Amino acid sequence: MSKGFLVWTYHNPVHISVGRNSLDQLPALLAGRSCLLVTFPEAESLGLVQRMRQLLGAQLRGVIDSIAPNPDVQWLAPLYEQVQRDHAEVPVIVALGGGSAIDSAKALICHTPGGRFADLLALLKQGGQLGQEGHKALIAIPTTAGTGSEVTPWATIWDQVAGQKYSLHQSCTWPEAAVIDAELMTSLPAGATLASGLDALSHALESIWNVNRNPVSMALAVQSARRTLATLPALMQDLGSAQLRSEMAEAALMAGLAFSNTKTALAHSLSYDITLQHGVPHGLACSFSLPLVLEMALGADAAADAALLSIFDASTPAAAVERLRSVLQGLGVATDPAHYGVQPQAWSAMVQKAANGPRGRNFIRSLN
Repeated sequence: MSKGFLVWTYHNPVHISVGRNSLDQLPALLAGRSCLLVTFPEAESLGLVQRMRQLLGAQLRGVIDSIAPNPDVQWLAPLYEQVQRDHAEVPVIVALGGGSAIDSAKALICHTPGGRFADLLALLKQGGQLGQEGHKALIAIPTTAGTGSEVTPWATIWDQVAGQKYSLHQSCTWPEAAVIDAELMTSLPAGATLASGLDALSHALESIWNVNRNPVSMALAVQSARRTLATLPALMQDLGSAQLRSEMAEAALMAGLAFSNTKTALAHSLSYDITLQHGVPHGLACSFSLPLVLEMALGADAAADAALLSIFDASTPAAAVERLRSVLQGLGVATDPAHYGVQPQAWSAMVQKAANGPRGRNFIRSLN
């Protein structure tokens, strides 16, 4: 990659609306179609469901507000079959919430011939593709600034009982549109604000130390990382700031647009076992290791080195690593794996395993 981008492509088909009151554009985006709302349980008490009812009127055919963190097959399966059975004629799902709501909606829009979740799960295990007919459209409205799910085709589905995670990626799971209205994020508490912001930072950096990067994704990732480093610490001190919420929302969006083309890499590959085995929330699980991964990445590729050093205003790799570690620790994030229950020997084995995973193989330096 350091020799230059001889042939490259960038693709993202999502129509994006950003800014204050951009939620008001939802009826126009629906263009007369009816929809289901998929959201999180607290959306009702926050007034978000009522706002959607007022905005959409008779176009809103139903509300599913039972979405829990980390979509799990145990509750997603009956919900999927209910949607396929009772709402087959509704052409659009509007997902309002964080990554879990949007990821769940991506599963719910997929059509299987028998309407059975088991068929979709079998397809995920085999890495197969659905047919082109029968799927619902998705409009994604994030209430957190971090996951990027509103502009990517990927969804993570968990099976906690079996200790497995599955990645859903179909041509139909690209959202048709995304609405980024930072006013929807103002009620987000400190913990969720931090976790989602860290997720955005991880997405940006993972897009840079990545064999799939291209000039567009690089430009988006660098800008996103710099804005996140400047904004997230300030936002954590002033959660009510509309301006900082807007800045963080745009930084997270740019990170999503970057990794929508590159996918993630080693830090995310590491995070899945950290979440499954140690119960660490995703935003922390994919970010506490960033200084360790940055240290491994630097020196592998001249173009990536230049981008990473510029992000941290550093003249040496050691200074860049220290700056990143300092920022995370300043946010209250421990960067030692032992803090999360992973001892040094187990950590080394975990890194090797992660490097051989689908996301780990996107990392610019081979660890084998």
